[in-house]
Amino acid sequence: MILQEVILCATAPQASGSGSGAIFLHDVQTGTSLASFKQSNSSPHCTSFVETRDGQGGFILAAQQEKSILNVYNFQKDQLAFKIILPERLSCIAIDNSGSFCAGGTTQGRIYLWEVASGILYNSWDAHYRRINVLKFTHDGAALISGSDDSSVSIWCVARIVDNDTQNELPTPYCTLSDHTLPVTDIVCGLGAFPTCRVLTASLDHSVKLWDISSQSLLTTFHFPKPISSTVWDITERLFFAASLDGSIYQVSLFRQRAEKHAGQTIEAVGGAGVGDLIRVADEDNNSRKCLIRVDQPITAITISLTSSLLLVGTATGLIHIYDITSHQLLRTISTHKGMSISHLATMLKPPDLVGHISLSLNIGSSADAKDIIPMRPVAPFHRMKDSKAREVHEVAMILPVQDETPGGIPSAYDYSEAEFQRDYAFFVQPNAMGTSEASSARVAELEVEIESLREQLGKAKGINDVMWQTVLQKVMTQEGEDEGAERPRKKGKLPTQLTVLS
Repeated sequence: MILQEVILCATAPQASGSGSGAIFLHDVQTGTSLASFKQSNSSPHCTSFVETRDGQGGFILAAQQEKSILNVYNFQKDQLAFKIILPERLSCIAIDNSGSFCAGGTTQGRIYLWEVASGILYNSWDAHYRRINVLKFTHDGAALISGSDDSSVSIWCVARIVDNDTQNELPTPYCTLSDHTLPVTDIVCGLGAFPTCRVLTASLDHSVKLWDISSQSLLTTFHFPKPISSTVWDITERLFFAASLDGSIYQVSLFRQRAEKHAGQTIEAVGGAGVGDLIRVADEDNNSRKCLIRVDQPITAITISLTSSLLLVGTATGLIHIYDITSHQLLRTISTHKGMSISHLATMLKPPDLVGHISLSLNIGSSADAKDIIPMRPVAPFHRMKDSKAREVHEVAMILPVQDETPGGIPSAYDYSEAEFQRDYAFFVQPNAMGTSEASSARVAELEVEIESLREQLGKAKGINDVMWQTVLQKVMTQEGEDEGAERPRKKGKLPTQLTVLS
């Protein structure tokens, strides 16, 4: 299957408009629409998805505006799979990378945590004093990060939240990052296992802050001329983009070149001095002009392509602009969703089981057979209340991934033909099930090999015996001939004496 990068975007009606939004997949290179999932009106940070991988189909979750409903879609169907009735309306949602847990935040500052496969509500607690704007899991799913209108960012350990022994206790955060002064609008978690990763937080106080989770400390504060509504971090963590609602996008490099007399050009990190380290990013000097992208429409979502070469910008007017990161040149604009607002923007690999685009490598006749080749990842309706009994007796169905090769591309030692597998299976599971003819044939083959070996050894032994016999025989005949030649003269000398005696 050829890898193809696609754009996943969610649309919603504009504040003054009407209609129904949807979720779309576009080709990142051409902008062509590949699939659409309708009947969805989700706000920013209210759409999340899990990609198709490990032999299981992916899915999309979208919390609806002004409704306590969660829409569930899967890539194999262009229709709504089912709706989940929630305990209350959610203001943001997040799913961990493995698709195991889903977290939802509310306007009252409450967080819900569900298990996706069983739908069990593991915990719900009052996490903030005001509305929760954004939720993010770390890349390993070990921690949940929440940002709120109360200007604080809390980090929660998932293992503590789901612990049975602490269900009657109010969860306490692993740490609270409280250096912002206005509502937190966006959170980006860097790569690495918790708590060794770093986190970027954006706020309406015109700042983006870089945090180190292991030390629970603030590394650097970046101050901008405008309030920041969304941010995105390059996967290598060498730069990030910060966008404001007025259409300004600032590029901030976290490394810079420094000229030294003896060492020449060296690369050094920017910031990292702690709470007092403040870096101002202006939009009037020459350096800022090189790192500033101006868009005519209000910006609602931004993301970076998987190759880290393209910047995708979603606007409140329904346009998706694609810029080259190196040159800041506008490459193309997707205007299919004009009149709507882009509420979510992300990039991913094209699902092999995408409806209407089933990969030929799956060897299936139609899209209806895709579920038999790539089964859908289980998603159960979420519980509305905590139930200890359900947690004790619940079972989760799991599908083990099929791997042709071991990680690293090294062929597995257990890879062998199907005939050998069936024979070994019959031998270990049902030893007596093997037919007598098959067993006798195997025994006859072994005996024939053994007889052939014995014949070969017997022939060698006969050859050695013949050589020994010929050698001994020749020695005996030679010795007898020599003895006879010595006795003949002696007998001739004695013959006259004997004749004389006889006369």
